[in-house]
Amino acid sequence: METALAFMCGIIAAASIYLMLSGNLIRFIFGLVLATNAVNLLIFVSGRLAETRPPLIGADAAVPVQKLANALPQALILTAIVIGFALLTFVFILFYRTYQSLGTVDTETMRIAEPGGSCPDAGATSREKPDASESVAGEGPE
Repeated sequence: METALAFMCGIIAAASIYLMLSGNLIRFIFGLVLATNAVNLLIFVSGRLAETRPPLIGADAAVPVQKLANALPQALILTAIVIGFALLTFVFILFYRTYQSLGTVDTETMRIAEPGGSCPDAGATSREKPDASESVAGEGPE
């Protein structure tokens, strides 16, 4: 069972990477959700699955009589779920603001729509911009 879940972690991680590299923001968000679920499943599998061993000590026992399940992966998964939810909320807000300002979800179109993206002197001030009347050394008639 652990081997099958480990392969599922790999398949989910591969699918998430494919979606995140597709160039569409909606697919990126789905890929991010899949990546967080793959990590949660990986943490769960690393704790070793045991159906018959609850992580509880009996009320009358001072020390555990039988083998116990490890409770640390469960706590890590709970923390990872909370962090993943916060990250997803932040990404949704960024996605919404980006779509409002640019009007597209395609990352290639977003790159073209950025101001000054194709202009070679995009960051230059008015004093640094070359004037058309001035001749730059090595250009134009001598």
